[in-house]
Amino acid sequence: MLFNSIDFAVFFIAVTGAYFGLPHRVRWMLLLAASCFFYMTFIPVYILILFTAIIIDYFAGIWIEDTEDPRKKWQYLLMSVTSVCGVLFAFKYFNFFSQNIATIAKVIHWNYSIESLDIILPVGLSFHTFQSLSYVMEVYYGRQRAERHFGIYSLYVMYFPQLVAGPIERPQNMLHQFHERQLFDLSRLGEGLSLMLWGLFKKVVVADNLALYVDAVYSSSSQHTGTSLLFATYFFAFQIYADFSGYSDVARGASRVYGIQLMKNFETPYFSTSIPEFWSRWHISLSTWFRDYVYIPLGGNRVSPNRNIVNILVVFLLSGFWHGANWTFVIWGGLHGIYLIAYRLVGADTRSLSRNAHPRIASLGLQFFRMTVTFHLVLLGWVFFRAESVATAVLIVERIVLDHGPLFWASSIFPQALFGTAALLVLDWFNWRTDYWANFNSYRVCYRMSYAIALLFAIILFGMDAGAQFIYFQF
Repeated sequence: MLFNSIDFAVFFIAVTGAYFGLPHRVRWMLLLAASCFFYMTFIPVYILILFTAIIIDYFAGIWIEDTEDPRKKWQYLLMSVTSVCGVLFAFKYFNFFSQNIATIAKVIHWNYSIESLDIILPVGLSFHTFQSLSYVMEVYYGRQRAERHFGIYSLYVMYFPQLVAGPIERPQNMLHQFHERQLFDLSRLGEGLSLMLWGLFKKVVVADNLALYVDAVYSSSSQHTGTSLLFATYFFAFQIYADFSGYSDVARGASRVYGIQLMKNFETPYFSTSIPEFWSRWHISLSTWFRDYVYIPLGGNRVSPNRNIVNILVVFLLSGFWHGANWTFVIWGGLHGIYLIAYRLVGADTRSLSRNAHPRIASLGLQFFRMTVTFHLVLLGWVFFRAESVATAVLIVERIVLDHGPLFWASSIFPQALFGTAALLVLDWFNWRTDYWANFNSYRVCYRMSYAIALLFAIILFGMDAGAQFIYFQF
């Protein structure tokens, strides 16, 4: 069931009506049942994978909290991590490793007869795996009490608005909210629905229109000029942002209706003036996950400069690998690691330069320059992220640099892509400068209603109605 479908609209209305019609003590049952139904609309049998992870980590959390022996605590944590990650490996990474081993075996004339698995990756497996792992690790570090209510813990892992594409929440933020009594609030309803409309606008008006041009060019990249590939890459940068952040906004808006606050997963990342700032604004829940559970345990920046470089590369290579079992994602992550290392090595001068002038007056030119450079560094990474193979990505980069042929116009597709990009930039800039969603209730009702109605009409008039899947469902 997709957020951008009539089925979800009916489902959400029904669940919301029942939620506020039921007493508080049974609402968790409704949300859990709704979450199970929501997930089973994809591949029903895969809900057993979720149940397995839930059972393992539920008991692991209790055992970790109840034992005083540090060695046993570590063993329980290790059991949880290896079990849950083992499932992720089998479905997402086994074929990747098997195929690479087979390639190496062929070169050295070694008989390797293990065949690839013919299985479909469960929707959002990486997301709910990481959310489940964050719980046991927070309990292990003593920052979260083990949840004794099995139903509430199950809801924490399966909560349908953010089940398949995040944000990857922490137990400290979510668990207590499921225990709290929530009353119906008309202003909260308006805020939540408006945020859902903003997310749907980004998905069906911006991302899905951009996808028409991006898919047409990238699916036959060898037949297009570097000019067309450059525009397709620009469009993909905004497509993936609108698609992914749109999902997060719908998830946050739906949760807001229920009185549940999800973390903000995106903060206008393309207005960043450095790579570190970009990663503080892009997929915030994942970047902070790797920071807290990989980078800091490795020593973070409290180690020697050389060791810190290794830590950064490890984090970004793992981040790339998290996105998919393909060398293109690993290279994408590695590029960002190299960017961040380079910034650490030369960033002191640029930071001191930017401090010498007021960012909104004297140094607007510098800010724009840094923003442009940062965006294009990110853009290079998106080529590898979107391409089907490393060879294809290299070919695309070569053509963008060397082949300045005619532009693939594609009738109405190109103008629609330009319109979607412009609309996203203007509205994102407006939301960024006014902090609109944080200050939503401070605006007059007529202003809020006008904004929501404008989004609704844009969705109806310009939105794609094919029900395209969200990009990050594959991760």
